Amino acid sequence: MHRGFSLIELLIVILIVSIVYFLGFSGLEKSDNKPKALTPLNLKSTIVKSDLFYGEATLMCTDKCRSCYLRKGINDPFKSYEHGIDLKDTEVYTLDQQESLLRLEYGRYKDHKICLVLDFYRNGSSTQIILKNENGVYFLPAYFGEPKKVDSLEDARDLWLKNSDLVSNSGDFY
Repeated sequence: MHRGFSLIELLIVILIVSIVYFLGFSGLEKSDNKPKALTPLNLKSTIVKSDLFYGEATLMCTDKCRSCYLRKGINDPFKSYEHGIDLKDTEVYTLDQQESLLRLEYGRYKDHKICLVLDFYRNGSSTQIILKNENGVYFLPAYFGEPKKVDSLEDARDLWLKNSDLVSNSGDFY
């Protein structure tokens, strides 16, 4: 005569397996959408590909770029960026009307000096800037292409001008 498991025995086995499963996997998180630490090379892609981005956003960093804030729309309030930041002592540059390098000076936020403001737009573009810190000089294009590390501020300026020429020539990107 064959005897099977009783309902109580099956329920106890299921309970034990469930407890082991939850104890073993409770500390693991799915990290697909978890933002990486912000660096000059991944700044744009990290924000745009994360759950923090919903079409438009502004990233603002203060205290020599040691703390950052993100706002998800033009009228939304800034909220503290809770993920890693690797932008300390970053300087921000742009080009003026004479195509000369100009170091950007922003105002203050909550009595802290702002070191970086980067806007992200629905069409996939962002503020075009040049960043410089102890690790190097970086060109962050506004439209297409990936950020690039270059040897000097002058190389970043040349890359900016080249990128501007490509965007202004109809059809080069289309």
